[in-house]
Amino acid sequence: MIDFDIDPEFQEQIDWVERFTKEEIEPLDNFMRAGRTKDGNPIDRDGWRAIRAYIEDLKQQVKDQGLWGFHLGPDLGGPGLGQVKLCLLNEKLGKTRMGPGIFGCQAPDTGNMELIAHNGTEEQKKKYLEPLLSGEKHSAYSMTEPHAGEPGEFICSAKRDGDEWVINGEKWFTSNGAGADFLIVMAVTNPDAPLLERASMFIVDRQTPGVEVVRNVHTYGTPLRENYNVRGGGGHAYIRYSDVRVPAANLLGTEGAGFVGSQTRLSGGRVHHAMRAVGVCTKALDMMCERALSRKSKGELLSNLQMVQQDIADSYIQLKQFRLHVLYTAWLIDKTGAYTQEIRKEIAAIKITAAKVNHDIIYRAIHLHGALGMSNETPLGDMWMSAPQMGIMDGATEAHKSNLAKLLLRDYDACEDLFPTYHFPKLIEEAQDKFERVIDDYLAA
Repeated sequence: MIDFDIDPEFQEQIDWVERFTKEEIEPLDNFMRAGRTKDGNPIDRDGWRAIRAYIEDLKQQVKDQGLWGFHLGPDLGGPGLGQVKLCLLNEKLGKTRMGPGIFGCQAPDTGNMELIAHNGTEEQKKKYLEPLLSGEKHSAYSMTEPHAGEPGEFICSAKRDGDEWVINGEKWFTSNGAGADFLIVMAVTNPDAPLLERASMFIVDRQTPGVEVVRNVHTYGTPLRENYNVRGGGGHAYIRYSDVRVPAANLLGTEGAGFVGSQTRLSGGRVHHAMRAVGVCTKALDMMCERALSRKSKGELLSNLQMVQQDIADSYIQLKQFRLHVLYTAWLIDKTGAYTQEIRKEIAAIKITAAKVNHDIIYRAIHLHGALGMSNETPLGDMWMSAPQMGIMDGATEAHKSNLAKLLLRDYDACEDLFPTYHFPKLIEEAQDKFERVIDDYLAA
């Protein structure tokens, strides 16, 4: 039986998170958007120290609630909530920008925690995982390349040289790469092996000689000049690895298991993106409804116009269907405790839908707001810029649709007859044969 009910104690935690995000994190988000004081002056050094201390206090409040790193199991110091409860919490955090960081569950660190936890040696866990879990260090995942995002086309290589590996190549869109303490790099170690056995993963300290941030690429709306600020965090780094030497002990997992091992990270990340997409779209729908009740066109409230009513209704239906699918996928993961073929099918489906739902609902909200929706004075601009990302990051929508179709087709068999199994003339003939026997048996009795 599918059951999304939660106990009263956890509902209290959800309620606390909702209040906490509204009263503490959202004001912090808004203050950071301006980046200056009310009188227009930039924040001085003492001001930034105060803000950092404030953020650390917020993190401590989260820890006191037992919700720090809530995506982690008890073996990694987390509460081990399960995926359904993660959904319900991520929906709240999805409405904020800084929420995931304050709760210790921000990307790309979350996925990298899972990678090291599943594939790392005890030494790697102590050196890299523990400070990652505590928030002392931050990481990045360096996988895609400038010419391709498809594993079969990767050319960044790592070659063994005694007790070291030497990495050469370029990586593209390494989120948080410029500000990371260390990177997990996917590199081809055996180009002649079968596709899924060609690459390996390596832990590379950011300051290792030969690691060069060529540019710190940003998304829409950020001035291009910011791409050349390669010292700060944020952004998606374009990184060049030139004769980067790392100890053999920095191989993450076994040699040749990079692509297979990465699925642990990517599958979980796709689910978490979908969970937070629910929160983003809920916020967009809330804004749409407030606007419809507040503004008039030709003397009539927008909420009374049928086209507006249609947009609101369509958005609500899309959101509820999507949310239930995400919850169902989370429930399946909780039930099985593994990313089985059945679960991978559902993950692909919600990944595809997340992009569509984000696009549709946010666009309707922008349209309803008119010129204000096109401005940078509401959250809609940032939300809209994230919509196309949902169709690209962690695998393009088209790739997931192809994979989903293949997984679905495995549950069916081809019909060897000239006509399909559901062809009426054949079915009627079979039914006639059956009921002739029924009639004969009845008469004989």
